[in-house]
Amino acid sequence: MTRAELLERARTVAAEVTDPELPMLTLADLGVLREVEIDETGRVEVAITPTYSGCPAMATMRDDVIHRLMEAGFEEVRVRVALHPAWTTDWISPHGRAALAQAGISPPGPAPVRRGPVPLTLGPVRRRVACPRCGSTDVDLSSEFGSTACKAHYRCRTCLEPFDHVKEI
Repeated sequence: MTRAELLERARTVAAEVTDPELPMLTLADLGVLREVEIDETGRVEVAITPTYSGCPAMATMRDDVIHRLMEAGFEEVRVRVALHPAWTTDWISPHGRAALAQAGISPPGPAPVRRGPVPLTLGPVRRRVACPRCGSTDVDLSSEFGSTACKAHYRCRTCLEPFDHVKEI
């Protein structure tokens, strides 16, 4: 197999690894898979980016990428964390957004554009959220923290169903 074919195979395998907290998404769909390279010795190097500082899923993502690539026959695999540029919810693919909604999780809207310092705001965050089940925008924020720190928990006033919303970052 040529180096180009090995690289394509490594990229395909790494791209199919699922997120441990959102298993309906691959790391590629989530946008955390940054790079897959093979050096001259045949070692695979993968770069992943955390969705936010201190994300507890990073170690599991790393281990899953290493395991899957080694299972696919790559003998030496290294995963590094890439912090720049910082991940944003805008990196979630259209397929990933559809998978979130299909799983009953409201996908994020556009990420906020920030230039300069980030202002400290203590009031509730205003988001445009639609119920992933019925599409209604008549929703109430139940908790700023949902099943994971990167999600907020809402309740639809129309169909009365609770749901998580991926926070725009």
